[in-house]
Amino acid sequence: MPSVEIVAVGTEMLLGQLVDTNTPFIAGKLAEIGVDVFATHAVGDNRQRIADMIRSALDRADGVITTGGLGPTVDDLTKEAVCDALGVDAEVHEPSLRAMEEVFVKSGRQMRENNRKQALIPRGSVPLANREGTAPGFIATTTREKFVASMPGVPREMKPMLAEGVVPWLQRRFPLTEHIRTRSLHTIGLAESEIDHRIADLFASLENPKIAVLAHQFRCDVKIMAKAASADAAIALIAPVEHELLRRLDGHVYGVDDETLPFAIHVLLQQTQRTIAVAESCTGGSIAAALTSVPGSSKSFTGGVVSYSNEVKMQQLGVKREDLDRSGAVSEEVAEQMAAGIRKNLGTDVGLSITGIAGPSGGTHEKPIGLVWLAIAEESGVRTRRLQLAGNREGIQARATTAALGFLWETVGSAEPIRNPKS
Repeated sequence: MPSVEIVAVGTEMLLGQLVDTNTPFIAGKLAEIGVDVFATHAVGDNRQRIADMIRSALDRADGVITTGGLGPTVDDLTKEAVCDALGVDAEVHEPSLRAMEEVFVKSGRQMRENNRKQALIPRGSVPLANREGTAPGFIATTTREKFVASMPGVPREMKPMLAEGVVPWLQRRFPLTEHIRTRSLHTIGLAESEIDHRIADLFASLENPKIAVLAHQFRCDVKIMAKAASADAAIALIAPVEHELLRRLDGHVYGVDDETLPFAIHVLLQQTQRTIAVAESCTGGSIAAALTSVPGSSKSFTGGVVSYSNEVKMQQLGVKREDLDRSGAVSEEVAEQMAAGIRKNLGTDVGLSITGIAGPSGGTHEKPIGLVWLAIAEESGVRTRRLQLAGNREGIQARATTAALGFLWETVGSAEPIRNPKS
């Protein structure tokens, strides 16, 4: 199995101003074709440091894949650093230069001299076409039969270049006899420790496939990873393990791979031709945003109200003043009335509400920061849930959103009618 190291170039990542999403994307695609990623790195826009990083990586691995630093500005230094590391000079790739000139002519913009710099690639390297931008990538080889593949840092430019240029080149260059496939089971309502308890023997006994548990905010993923001579063979190895995990985690797996929790909720609602509306306080609209992130969500999501003030709770949702005065806005009674009110006013089958104290102020001994009440109203009644969440304001809001979606998924997928606690 050939090995690579991935180098993300850009000072903005070292300053915390930009999150590198390219590296995990590239690593995942390489794993699929049987290329082993030894290590990943981030380095600033410094020619000497980039060159040193490439040299040291080539001492450990068969190749290096870089992203970023191929633009026209003075701090775009990747190709110069690659030339330094490999001991070659740069040459103009005429087809790339002509393609770049055509882009500027069509757009009516003047092409500056610094743009021509983008058509330079290390001498003797293989150019990689950029159908989403102007800077070509390249694959340069060394006298030791190793390689450096460089791509732009913009994800929409990098992804097609990886798929159409780098991956096919790797498949031609190396005898890729192993394929790695993964399957992710998404769970809600089970703690990481409980999942571990249910599948501990599989951890101990399985070698291929392997399984891993990744904890997120109020949910966990169980990943199955298999290695085989072909993609189909790897998928076949995964199938029985997936079946066994689904059996042990029954009632808590809401989706697999790219299926999200909001997607799973809409599937349940649309299968039974139900609609939903939401009333939010402490989450400020993030539940509605999550539900509307799913294409086709308009078939089951009607709308929502961000009822941050007590006046909006009363005027838009029908919450009673006396209950606000007696129990406060963060209470089971108010959550129930918010859910029932949004369901009635928007004419939906289901109403979801949330009210809580996200902090950093507003908490008391009786109602500490992180206290959240959820309610779901249907024709048969109202179901509520109390949460006590930890973290800062942003963390509490994020956990509350996930918990509310999980509560909703459990409820709309349940065959049991809701029993109104006040009946």
